[in-house]
Amino acid sequence: MRLSILTLTAITTLLVAADASAQTYDPRYPVCMHVYTPGGGFGGGGGDYFDCSFTSLPQCRATASGRSASCDLNPYYAFDQPPQQRRRHKKVQ
Repeated sequence: MRLSILTLTAITTLLVAADASAQTYDPRYPVCMHVYTPGGGFGGGGGDYFDCSFTSLPQCRATASGRSASCDLNPYYAFDQPPQQRRRHKKVQ
């Protein structure tokens, strides 16, 4: 009985630890293509992945054309934001 509990615990630990993955978005590019591949899941091979190497949505959409993929803005890209102007207070005389 102890052996089966220890075996079950070891298998569960290995399956949970194998589920970790690296960051999928490259913060250097503003657009990512999400490619859907068949056969995802445990032991089935395949699996979705992100290709964040595009500088515009039209460029990504041209590459994704005819494939099982979609293009989205990269949530980790630091888009240029206009600088905030500081308010200057007038000196009251």
